[in-house]
Amino acid sequence: MGHLDDADADDGRHETPTERLDRNWDELLQELRVAQTGVQILAGFLLTLPFQQRFTEVDRSNRVVYLVAFSLAIAATAFLVAPVSAHRLLFRRRAKASLVRFGDRCARAGLACLALSVSSVTFLIFDVVVSASAAVAAAVVAFALFLTNWVALPLGFRRGHPEHGPRG
Repeated sequence: MGHLDDADADDGRHETPTERLDRNWDELLQELRVAQTGVQILAGFLLTLPFQQRFTEVDRSNRVVYLVAFSLAIAATAFLVAPVSAHRLLFRRRAKASLVRFGDRCARAGLACLALSVSSVTFLIFDVVVSASAAVAAAVVAFALFLTNWVALPLGFRRGHPEHGPRG
């Protein structure tokens, strides 16, 4: 049995730094696939709205909310697909560590844009269907759900599992 370094002892894995980067990249791609599907459905839905007959009845302020939601969905798409493009440009350049860091940052930015876009769409729908006060409440609840499930709970889990050694 070979010598185990601290990183191997901490997480029970016996992998080289390169293997860890490859695993991190593979895990990131799986996460991006899930997020990309959601943002593509949202963006597709938003693309159809201005072409609906009733859209002309939407007031100016809700058109602004729509444009904000749509712009955020486009930004989310750009961030969530950027790691794939970067991978193509950096292929065989021995830049996996940079690629994983870049992909992580893009995934975080894309998820933030997605949460804000969905919250904006929630506001828009509730304002058109019910009222402005219901829209504010619904958008706040939607954003709180994202914040709780995507940030607060994972950070709580992280506190219970302190990091030892390299990320992985």
